[in-house]
Amino acid sequence: MDIPVYLFVGFLDSGKTKFIDETLKDPRFESKDTTLLLLCEDGEEEYDTTLYSGGKVIVEEIESEDTLSIDYLDALIKKTKATRVIVEYNGMWMLQSFYDAMPKEWILYQEFMLMDATTAVSYNANMRSLVVDKLTDSELIIFNRYNDNIDKMALHKIVRGISRKASIAYEYADGSVAYDDIEDPLPFDIEADIINIEDKDFAIWYRDLSEELPKYDGKTVKFKGIVAKNPAMPKGSFVIGRHVMTCCADDITYSGLVCDYSGAESLKQRDWVIITAKLELKKHKMYGKKGPVLTAINVVLTSPANPELATFY
Repeated sequence: MDIPVYLFVGFLDSGKTKFIDETLKDPRFESKDTTLLLLCEDGEEEYDTTLYSGGKVIVEEIESEDTLSIDYLDALIKKTKATRVIVEYNGMWMLQSFYDAMPKEWILYQEFMLMDATTAVSYNANMRSLVVDKLTDSELIIFNRYNDNIDKMALHKIVRGISRKASIAYEYADGSVAYDDIEDPLPFDIEADIINIEDKDFAIWYRDLSEELPKYDGKTVKFKGIVAKNPAMPKGSFVIGRHVMTCCADDITYSGLVCDYSGAESLKQRDWVIITAKLELKKHKMYGKKGPVLTAINVVLTSPANPELATFY
């Protein structure tokens, strides 16, 4: 039987406990079944499980990230006989630790992130890798303790630097909520005959391409990138891309696309080129399945991109 999991992430004092408590009291979330509430940090507020009118809520504390394992979490389900799970996750723990420890029956239904609007910019500046870790898969970002003196655009950019799909909400001290309505037009024209990707916009374009492949099928694109080659590649093909940094030097990755080009043999490893190519979703030996494939129209050697490292800022 599948067990739905509701994951609440954020840093200490971000309001996770209050939000989960209100969720459990919400009639729309009530269930006659048993809920396992996993607490992965000690907050200032505590849960009073006698106040929930739905089914039984059983609280279990996890004191160490190292404790997380499939066997451990599976044993908790068997002990509590819970049919759904709510997790208040520790902001200092990497989420992959939890993902790797989820038993196969556990299905992540929703993931929310809460941030204190008064400290979010500081957290992002000083603990960017942890902020990115929590933002990446969250469907809804809630900035609580918000007031109109706080720069909404600064908060908006923290989220949009990582996710273009997550919804953003701003919660005021009186409990009222305003939803983010700031438009995020792409910095290039998706309807142009040739979609011209500036050096500074490569990371944004590559992420948008990854998230919405179908809308680029059949489009012609032009951008600057680094050639990657190896002997295993089929004749007449290479990979072109850029090194992209999401949050810090530790997560820099080469993000590229397969390209078919009759002159591929003339290109060298790490050559910088400006490529104009048609992009299609089709099978290719390099992918072993269907994927985005460029068919080169024009390839010209050039100087490195400025900046060479592609980022979201």
